[in-house]
Amino acid sequence: MKTELNRRQFIKRTTVAAAALGFPALIPATAFGANDRITIGCIGVGDRGALNMRNFLGLDGCRVVAVCDVQRDRMQKAKNHVDQKYGDKGCAMFGDYRELIARKEIDAVMIAAQDHWHSLIATAAASAGKDMFCEKPTGVCINDGLVTRAALRKNKRVYQSGMWQRSLGNFRQGAELALNGHLGKITEVQVAVEGPNFQPKFKGPYDPEPVPEGFDWMMWQGAARLNPFNQGRVAYPDWYLVNDYCEGWTTNWGVHHLDIANWGCPILGTELFEVECQKSSYYINKGFADNIERWKATFTYASGLRMIFSDDHQQKGGTKFIGEKGWAYVNRGDTIEASEGLLQLRPKPGEIRLLPADSMSFDDVTTLKTKEGDRVGYKRIDHWQGLLDAMRSREEPIANIDATHVASTLGMITGIAARLQQKLKWDWRTERFVDNDSANSMLVRPMHNGWKL
Repeated sequence: MKTELNRRQFIKRTTVAAAALGFPALIPATAFGANDRITIGCIGVGDRGALNMRNFLGLDGCRVVAVCDVQRDRMQKAKNHVDQKYGDKGCAMFGDYRELIARKEIDAVMIAAQDHWHSLIATAAASAGKDMFCEKPTGVCINDGLVTRAALRKNKRVYQSGMWQRSLGNFRQGAELALNGHLGKITEVQVAVEGPNFQPKFKGPYDPEPVPEGFDWMMWQGAARLNPFNQGRVAYPDWYLVNDYCEGWTTNWGVHHLDIANWGCPILGTELFEVECQKSSYYINKGFADNIERWKATFTYASGLRMIFSDDHQQKGGTKFIGEKGWAYVNRGDTIEASEGLLQLRPKPGEIRLLPADSMSFDDVTTLKTKEGDRVGYKRIDHWQGLLDAMRSREEPIANIDATHVASTLGMITGIAARLQQKLKWDWRTERFVDNDSANSMLVRPMHNGWKL
């Protein structure tokens, strides 16, 4: 009971802090019955969306009932996969997400369209009363996150983002070591993600091309600037490198490790800081790519804490917490390293645990055999099941909108600092830059082709 009480106290403190920052409170909606099967519509069923869809198909507590995509062949392939799973022809297809979210029988949506679509679809889904699993980041500008968060709070919707590292044991373990004081006062956080490793695959020509049959190119572009069709704009990972559709690796990929940094050191998302981003460069003469390719940003907080965020050619990929008494490092591939003795520690009564509120009874701590001897390990939890659990309990899921907005904002601020080549000051209370009109003008991205949030 003491552990649960401390968790409640932590959540209460976090909620109070959020209120002080102007975050709207979440009011729980009516819970699902324990035996109800949640119906899901999948919007965007390319590589990532299809993976999310398959993960939901593997869960007993839900049923995928509809798919939506602007490319008919991908949509048909997804429908076939769903129908084969259930042994019928019941999966509906929609070329326009607005038709899907208008269906009253759909409880939740999975959103995996390109980044410039995230806020438009998420806010529309929230207004339609849908809970959602939405890929990160919140969009292509900070305002996208602000508007999405407001829509979710207003409509009392559950939001689980694609920041699935939170459901992996090693990331939770590293964050808890930092959060519970085992490293002492945190003095520096180092974050690095892949950047220059990702290069355009399409090699030209870059002239306008006929739009492929069954491809709704106008809908794919949405609110982005209108451009003629060319495969180089839609290929993977090419579209990640085009600023019209994605803020780039500082944000799209950066959110993963920036989120873990904020998870273990929450003042990253609450305390006033200054940031400057030097050693940055762009994709040049590489087709349509125009995003930041290399960067190194230094965040300096009012308390003296520093965060160094860069591409992984300038420091080791992953997240490293450095404190006055020790350090801990986490990365993908179940990687966790720490100062001597820290990986032998088990959670103590009264310590903060980072499991979802509805999973506190889950025994996630185990003993692992390694070449160096036994150590403590944390088990993974199912990130997609987390949406279903949160929909039923109306508790916040592990990767909620507040966490996703903070991680997305940190990445987007890096991009703004790199583009302006100025030292900027950010105030989380107002969610604006201090005394810098040029930077504040970049909080909102213009929308085109008649689209509005």
